[in-house]
Amino acid sequence: MSNDNIYDALESTTEIAKCPSCGANMEYSPSRSSLLCPYCGATKAVNLNDVSSEIQIENLFKESSNSWNDETHVFRCNNCGAKEVLNRTDLATKCPFCGTTNVVEIEELPGSKPNGIVPFKIEKDEAISCAITWAKKRFYAPRKFKKSVSTESVSSTYSPSYSFDSKTESHYKGRLGEYHYETVTRNGKTVQKRYTKWFNISGTYNLDFDDLLIHATDSISQKNLEKLGNFDTNNSMLYNSSFLHGFSANSADRSGMECYEDAKRIMNERIKKAILKQYNYDVIDYINIDTIFDEITYKNLLLPIYVGFYNYNKKLFNFFVNGFNGTVTGKTPLSIIKVGITVILILAVLFLIGYLVYIS
Repeated sequence: MSNDNIYDALESTTEIAKCPSCGANMEYSPSRSSLLCPYCGATKAVNLNDVSSEIQIENLFKESSNSWNDETHVFRCNNCGAKEVLNRTDLATKCPFCGTTNVVEIEELPGSKPNGIVPFKIEKDEAISCAITWAKKRFYAPRKFKKSVSTESVSSTYSPSYSFDSKTESHYKGRLGEYHYETVTRNGKTVQKRYTKWFNISGTYNLDFDDLLIHATDSISQKNLEKLGNFDTNNSMLYNSSFLHGFSANSADRSGMECYEDAKRIMNERIKKAILKQYNYDVIDYINIDTIFDEITYKNLLLPIYVGFYNYNKKLFNFFVNGFNGTVTGKTPLSIIKVGITVILILAVLFLIGYLVYIS
């Protein structure tokens, strides 16, 4: 499918996924890669042959006219502020980020319609198992937290992101310094004197970027997205509402252009790091880099993420599970008792070392 026709293809209407056997609403099953009736077990195939296409960066300006408001509606949590996009046939019962049932429907466009989606690959039970294993390895986390990971504390949601491709050519010029030392005598004592040997650098550096992911929501940080690792976005499916049956999607807080500016910033940082990695140096006097971005494309994607929550001392903590490969990340509360014991042990060891030095 050509990039010119990608938006036209997204305008197809959405059908309600009714079970052909009993008439109940069907849900997408990650393990079967098909729609599944939770009541009678009947299945219905989902098109897995159409992959999403790269879109020319010029189309990013047209996103405002590519709404999917006719297929979805938005719910906002009055407790934590998270906004979830659901299929028109679904109703929000609780917030996946804090567990509260205080969610209300709002009249707000859920953002630009995605052109690609990475379907959930692992079931919720497997995600919970991965989260439990991860939680047990958090040594300083309270015991209650390690036991809190359950079906009730973990929800599935698609998270909006943009992936960017670009070829880059950078011309650079700079001045770096390397520390050197010489032995000198001062006041009758031999000491090491440090001096800096400066040298100029210049050249051209080429670096290609493939599916650099930038998160479009504030509910899950860019840092956590990067820690969740690979989503196999190169093989993402063409957006199909069938994948959302039984799932929600986190609402986008940032536009595609805002995400693109972040992508360029990250690309520039990585280019600078790659250029400097070619040289042995200790200090930078200056470096000027002029980069040309070429063949820039993007995809507007939904990524599969399981969200877990835990309340500790009236503070909310979230952890996340990659719905494609099971990688877990997040922030955990600290057990004051465990931290206190560790501090006491460290102080005791330092005291013992000091005592042994004193008596020797």
